[in-house]
Amino acid sequence: MSGRTYRIVWRRLSLPSVLLLASCAGPGPRYAPNPVRVQAVINGALPAGIRDRAGWTADIAYGFQKLGLPATRASVCAVAAVIEQESGFQVDPDIPDLGRIALRTIDQRAAHAGLPLVLVHAALELKSSDGRTYRARIRAARTEKQLSDVYEDFISRVPLGHRLLASRNPIRTRGPMQVNVAFADRFEAIEPYPAHDPRRDLGDELFTRRGSLYFGIAHLLDYQAPYDSFLYRFADYNAGQYASRNAAFQRAASVAAGRPLTADGALLATDPHAKGAGSTERLLFAMAERLRLSDSRIHQSLEQGTAESFGRTALYRRVFTLADRRSRQRLPRAVLPQIRLGGPKIVRPLTTAWYARRVNGRFERCLQDGDR
Repeated sequence: MSGRTYRIVWRRLSLPSVLLLASCAGPGPRYAPNPVRVQAVINGALPAGIRDRAGWTADIAYGFQKLGLPATRASVCAVAAVIEQESGFQVDPDIPDLGRIALRTIDQRAAHAGLPLVLVHAALELKSSDGRTYRARIRAARTEKQLSDVYEDFISRVPLGHRLLASRNPIRTRGPMQVNVAFADRFEAIEPYPAHDPRRDLGDELFTRRGSLYFGIAHLLDYQAPYDSFLYRFADYNAGQYASRNAAFQRAASVAAGRPLTADGALLATDPHAKGAGSTERLLFAMAERLRLSDSRIHQSLEQGTAESFGRTALYRRVFTLADRRSRQRLPRAVLPQIRLGGPKIVRPLTTAWYARRVNGRFERCLQDGDR
């Protein structure tokens, strides 16, 4: 069942049915469609001392209600944990040394694109739309929104900007839930954002609290996954939906084949310049006879790796059957992806597993606070 179908099911169930299903799902407050009750659950799960508590409550409630998702204590605590980790409940938080990091990154992009630094630096000294030079505006930027505005100006007014930034604003994660612009674009194409102003770019909406929370809640909760713990949803939030399921599949494939394979959750080659199959696909091709599947069918199955349907493919079932038999136990169907995080803002070694456990700790404290 897809995430979209799941929402329709929840919407069509009668209130007694919803309450019964929620009570069967585990301990915690039952889902209530009453907006007042939804806001009460959210308000009770938010950390003490945050600014504009009423505004945060209203915008989180908007996301749950428009997406048709049940606002249980657990689901709200999960959202609150991600917000706290990503932004500390700040809509557009200050980032230390952002301007310096951005200028260094521009130099790196120029080198990668084969552009002379003297030419790039000369372009940065041009006056921008507000009268300051682009370099001065970048150096003064303290938030991602401020930096994004400079980039958009640079791309639209300076011909070199198109080549240097590939005609695309490099600020790809935005707002208090740090939503990826590519995810928002894909999701909005399937289910239009209710508050989208046609005069505004969707990427700009992600800098707003309501927009970031709406798409962040969708990314975190609006899909069906075979997880018995929110820990894996938190990993997926960092690495992509179903990454934890896919990492478990890769680990099972490694066991079944008796060969090492990095369980990073990426079933197909992620490098756009890479030629041929990636490591996971090559390993499975080598097992094709044992799996009783052709190479083309293996590839077609792996192409479903970002969807719930991959878990129903013959490839998925047969790999786990072989792996369970070889290990003489049922292997886990979800594991934390092995990914080292990178990016200009990351200044120390971090991983997706670190991120997931960090958010999960916040989540568990939120649940415990509700039991007091």
